[in-house]
Amino acid sequence: MSDDDGDLMSRLCAGDDEALDALMDRWQAALRGFLYRYLHNEEDAADVALETFVRVYRNREKFRPGAKFSTWMFSIALNLSRDHARYGRSRPVVALEDDALAAASDRSAEASDVAPDTDLLRVEMARAVRAAVEALPDQLRSAVLLCEYENLTHAEAAAATGCSAKAVETRLYRARQLLRDALQRHLR
Repeated sequence: MSDDDGDLMSRLCAGDDEALDALMDRWQAALRGFLYRYLHNEEDAADVALETFVRVYRNREKFRPGAKFSTWMFSIALNLSRDHARYGRSRPVVALEDDALAAASDRSAEASDVAPDTDLLRVEMARAVRAAVEALPDQLRSAVLLCEYENLTHAEAAAATGCSAKAVETRLYRARQLLRDALQRHLR
């Protein structure tokens, strides 16, 4: 029995619901990470991740054999995220990640020979990058999250966003320019 995503989708289409469990185990962490970066809220990310897998199950017959599962899944997640943001269903942002970064910074400063101010600069840079990515227009932010954070190719990101690979490449170029401008003072 193969654990390939395509094989798992074939099994799911044939009525093997355990294949969905395997896909969820394999993709849940990456999907929730992507959704958190897009939605900026842990609860919303968990809700949309669950809804994504519900849609995968409901639309399993629409999956094209030979297609890449991750591209199809991220496309569903991206559309659900956009709907979620568009209709204002999101809750206030809880900055748990900032607390986690600070705690990790405190631990790493105690456990390493790196100067505390270097760790503080790393945490500050991480916050600045996160804020700059969040400030990007939706199409540019989607391209950055899919290609840079989820390591999808331009073609895979294009399939997930419903545009051409060249459009993804252009969006990444524009996003990098905006990020470079926004992070200018941190890059000196």
